[in-house]
Amino acid sequence: MLLKKIFNETDSKWNAIVREFEAILGKDGVVRRKDELLTYECDGLTAYRKRPALVVLPRTTEQVAAIVKICDRDRILWVARGAGTGLSGGALPVEDCVLIVTARMNQILEIDLENQRVVVQPGVINNWVTQAVSGAGFYYAPDPSSQIICSIGGNVAENSGGVHCLKYGVTTNHVLGLKLVIPDGSILDVGGSIPEMPGYDLTGLFVGSEGTLGIATEITLRILKTPESICVLLADFTSIEAAGSSVADIIGAGIIPAGMEIMDNLSINAVEDVAKTNCYPRDAEAILLVELDGLAVEVAANKKRVAEICQKNGARNITLANDAETRLKLWKGRKAAFAAAGHVSPNYFVQDGVIPRTQLARVLQEINNLSQQYGYRIANVFHAGDGNLHPLVLYDNSVPGAWEEVEKLGGEILKLCVEAGGSLSGEHGIGSDKNCYMPYMFNEIDLETMQYVRDCFNSKGLANPGKLFPTPRTCGEAANAQKMAQFKDAELY
Repeated sequence: MLLKKIFNETDSKWNAIVREFEAILGKDGVVRRKDELLTYECDGLTAYRKRPALVVLPRTTEQVAAIVKICDRDRILWVARGAGTGLSGGALPVEDCVLIVTARMNQILEIDLENQRVVVQPGVINNWVTQAVSGAGFYYAPDPSSQIICSIGGNVAENSGGVHCLKYGVTTNHVLGLKLVIPDGSILDVGGSIPEMPGYDLTGLFVGSEGTLGIATEITLRILKTPESICVLLADFTSIEAAGSSVADIIGAGIIPAGMEIMDNLSINAVEDVAKTNCYPRDAEAILLVELDGLAVEVAANKKRVAEICQKNGARNITLANDAETRLKLWKGRKAAFAAAGHVSPNYFVQDGVIPRTQLARVLQEINNLSQQYGYRIANVFHAGDGNLHPLVLYDNSVPGAWEEVEKLGGEILKLCVEAGGSLSGEHGIGSDKNCYMPYMFNEIDLETMQYVRDCFNSKGLANPGKLFPTPRTCGEAANAQKMAQFKDAELY
């Protein structure tokens, strides 16, 4: 009888809250049916799953603020979610939470070409920004591989990067201002429409905060003029170490390409099987993609120097692409690398640790050693120019114990990156996946100081709890807890 009473009280509470949300959003703006909620139980890190209590779909800043105020009043946990393409469990729901999904906030609100800025809602897809301004000779530089499906709000939350982050920086370098709804439901404007503003850099503080400080509902982005000339160079090598040495030598020569990417043999063949570019030699141990842009005379001189550096390091063949169609073809395989991995393995787990460029050869060898030690194949495809690795650990989740082993292997790779003088994440964020590894990179005072910042905005701990910062659990225990939660859900329903 007591259990029944608890369930009745809980149902009564949620029914009242649903009515309030429906008054704000309309009935089609609230998702409550258990089968429909399954759509939202994970992001791109599918190994962690939890069904939210409710999903709400606002269209405006005012609607987001009204929802958050109700959550603040009733001390309801909430999590913001964009397109759900994140790879660190940053948008993973928590027990009895409201999931605030910004997919319907998908309007480009303003395009100001003279001042090179665009104002968008968080649900705008990354690639839409470039499409909206490319006809006038502009583009938006941050370009994650998922740019055709990931949203700007998620890019802001995770401080996403992409192929061109070597020369042009990650998301934070292209965000001028934000309209925010902070965890008490207040609406706050930070930054502005110009690059430099007086006072604290609250825009920089918010970008990369992973939903723990609030929700961005309007985002002012900086756009760039399309370069006069662009050339993509593809070099193939008999060893991945030689490709890595070429990267270091290119930077050492004072050349800053727009992007430099390395793919190993496993990635090359996976991509050719799926994308069928016929550009990547299947027998190469590694390929290096280098994009050069700028004035025509600068690109002409640099592509010659880059080719010479690659040949000096043992490149077998070099392909140059100057026209847009051929450039797109060369990049097609790299952009499809993650999807291609899904065709050679039932499951894969990707990390995104960062290392100094000088450590590439050593760390890649250590990753290979870990692959042999644990018995799982690892495909390496990564932003070589800034040392942002993307090792994809291939496994079969139907094999008992496989996920737990793969999770440990991923953790060893992260520790290796930190020990090499690098970082736990370059663009995917910490989320639920890597929060327990934060003490490997930060001491207790560092972490406590970060908590002070979070508490200033999120004093009740309602916004995206359990993310970014470590909990008493280890990562393996966190995964087991998720599985137990799924089991309990199955029992209830």
